[in-house]
Amino acid sequence: MNSFEYIEVQVSLSPFSESLAEMVMAEVAELPYESFVTEPPQLKCYIQKELYNASHLKVVLSGFPEVTGFTAGLVQAQNWNAAWESAFEPIVVDGKVTVKASFNKDVPRTQYNVWIDPKMAFGTASHPTTYMMIQAMLSRRESIRGRRVLDMGCGTAILGILAAKMGAAKVYAVDIDAVAAESAWGNARWNRVGSRMEIRCGDASLLQMGKYDIILANINRNILLQDLPTYVRSLRRGGTLLLSGFFEADVPLLLEAATGLDLRPAGLSSDASVAILHRDGWACLAFKK
Repeated sequence: MNSFEYIEVQVSLSPFSESLAEMVMAEVAELPYESFVTEPPQLKCYIQKELYNASHLKVVLSGFPEVTGFTAGLVQAQNWNAAWESAFEPIVVDGKVTVKASFNKDVPRTQYNVWIDPKMAFGTASHPTTYMMIQAMLSRRESIRGRRVLDMGCGTAILGILAAKMGAAKVYAVDIDAVAAESAWGNARWNRVGSRMEIRCGDASLLQMGKYDIILANINRNILLQDLPTYVRSLRRGGTLLLSGFFEADVPLLLEAATGLDLRPAGLSSDASVAILHRDGWACLAFKK
């Protein structure tokens, strides 16, 4: 978030749970709200003043019976990123991957260490979907080595940077937000993998520029369903597609769409039969072409 004036919406949830707050957050983000803070029993949502529409918000929240009401008020301009970044805590995935910021101290090193300049709108691995995507990548390290990898909707490029550190020959990262793309490029250079990463600002239409062995897409359900045919066209025969950004309840929709595009489920762990990961109400899927 930048220094514009923002509306803070406080959504009351009863009973409150982190998983419920995450689900509400995912739906509200489409409006588009830029960032969120959980302060039980409330979820605080922030949107630029000129983009706020109470009627649209009410429609979205009506889908959650646990929402008991919401209030909205203007918050004055401030350096939101600086305030949020100062509270960023490092994330360790399965004792093998650590995502951390420069100001995090006394963080034990793991096999893979990803340094980021955290931006509250663009992903820090704290979300269950990013966590699961990292787990899925860890389960197929050998298939990443020497391959062409695409990080679609890259945000801070955590996944793309991790792929590069796992030995990918080339990593392409794409995000529709210019600030996210700029952040991704800075993080790639900071992690000393910039020479093997190509970062672009745009949508899925950019994928037609090449073919990829592995596509990583941690985006919301609707975008995934919309762009899935493009992903399949851009994926090499025998390639892998890793998807997250959706709820467990959305899995049948993704499976149906993927089956219609000649994709088959692929293992997400050493047990090849495990094709779905679950975490706090969210899911991750893997497919082979």
